This record gives sequence, C-alpha cells and structure tokens, in this order.
Amino acid sequence: MKIAYIDDFKLAVITDQGVIDISPVVTELDILPAQQTINRVIEQWATYQPRIEEFLLSAAPRPLADVKLQAPLPKPVAIVCMAVNYMENGLLKEKPPAQAFFKNSHSVIGHGASMHLPDVPATVFEGEAEVALVIGKKATRVPVDAASEYIFGYLNFVDGSARGLATGMGLSYFMKGQDDFAPLGPWITTADEISDPMNLHVQQWNNGRLTHDYNTSDMAHNIAESLAFVTSNTTLEPGDIIALGTNHQGLHPLQDGDLVEQETQELGRLTFKVSDQFKRTWPRQTRAEWRQSGNKGGHAGQLSGKYAAP
Repeated sequence: MKIAYIDDFKLAVITDQGVIDISPVVTELDILPAQQTINRVIEQWATYQPRIEEFLLSAAPRPLADVKLQAPLPKPVAIVCMAVNYMENGLLKEKPPAQAFFKNSHSVIGHGASMHLPDVPATVFEGEAEVALVIGKKATRVPVDAASEYIFGYLNFVDGSARGLATGMGLSYFMKGQDDFAPLGPWITTADEISDPMNLHVQQWNNGRLTHDYNTSDMAHNIAESLAFVTSNTTLEPGDIIALGTNHQGLHPLQDGDLVEQETQELGRLTFKVSDQFKRTWPRQTRAEWRQSGNKGGHAGQLSGKYAAP
C-alpha cells in the first residue's frame, strides 16, 4: 500500500486508479497533529490495514494531478542518517565502520516544496539521493535477523548538506542540520510491496540531467545491519526514519532555480525545487565527473555570489 498525506494533510492511499482520501477511516485520530496520526496508524497497522482495505473497495479515486502531496512524515521524532554507507561501486576497498547522525525534524519538506539554501559560507550545497526506511514498532537493540519485523515501509529521502562549515565531534551539526534539508516522499510504500529492498535502482535528476544512478545492493552495511546498528544506541518509535546512505559519485552542486527529481524503483518519484536568494553558482559537475577530470577534492569551487572567493 502507498500511504500519503494530501491537500490539508488528509491521509490518503495512492492506487493505480488514483488517490483515495482515507480520512473517514481514521476520524478518531482527527484531534492529533499529522505526524502523530500517521504514527498511530503505523503502530496499530494490524487494526487499520483491514479497515483501510475495506474502505478502498467502494471509494472513488481522484486523479493524482488534482491533489497536493504533502510530506508523508511531516515531523518525525527521529531522523537518523547512515553515513559513508556505500562501497561507491568499488572505489572503497574496505568496508567503512558503521556511523550515523541525526537531522532536525524541521528539515523535512514534501513533494513539490522548496529547499532554501541558508546564508552560510558553505563550499557547496548537495542533496544525497537515498532510500529511507520507516520504523513500524518500538525498536531497541534490534537483532539483525529480526530487523524486517520492525520496518513498516520505505520512501525516497534526500540528505541535504552544506559542505565546508565548521566541524566538531564528527559530522558537522551545521552541515547536516539545516532547515529544509530532508525532502522525503512522495509517499510511504509498505514493506510488503517491496520485492527486495537490497536491490532497488535509485536515480536523481537535476533539471532533467541524470546525476545519481546506483543500486542499493552496493550498501556497505545492509538494511538489517543498519537498523541493528542505530537501535543499539538509540530507541526508535513508529514513524521514525533511518536514511540508508548514498553513492557519493552522483553528488553535485544545488543552485537557485534547480528542479530536482528522485525516483527509486517501487517507491515513486519525489520532486523538489531549490531556492537561493544569493544566486550562488558552481560548475555543473558531479563528483565523479570532477574526479575523472583529474581534479582532487570532492567538488569545484564556488564561481559567483555571496562567499565566492575574490
């Protein structure tokens, strides 16, 4: 099942025939904020799933084009991101140690929204194309062999980064914790509809140009290992997210006016825009293209706009 929020945060299901508003099925949750509503539905899925399925049998769908998709998880309590979790198609010769960091819940934006680049002296802004899992029940010290029991579903996730800012104690709070830096959606696809989450094709386009193009099979610490690692230190609740990392070779500068589209096999296509009041610019190269041109470092320098080198 594909679960979304539409219009003024009405809960909906996306079907092949269109969009079905299922808010009449969850009227007892109307007093709750949107995130708490979806958390409750996820936590009590055994109760809500048959009610939703029965409702879908007689409900009339609306065209997808006629609704506004909102973030399906508008304000998760925890957003945990795996770091350096891909083998980069052979560029990494040894499996890196498992590592993770948190993002701010105010970083979440939904399909069609804008990522606003902040007024900070970043060397570049990037958006990592990722798959994220959604926790289905309280998860503490989950064994690897039981991980699938704790996963409700999956969705597209973009890990926004402001590179080059002051660091400390590992990954930079300023680099990863900015508002609008976690586009996600366009909906949650329940785990039972995913044939093999460790074999999903992930692609991202910037203004129609393909940048990211990789498979989740290249993950260094697989989905079960990642969930076990995160919950060995942090308890997660239904509706929380673990973003599973990216192949960094497709990373590229995000700039004002960009239209970014991300599609993962079986998870739909997420679209967001980029807005920068300072109109900063960088060369339009991915990290792979920069490296293949014989350059060192992760990316080219800023060309113009505020904070550009004189």
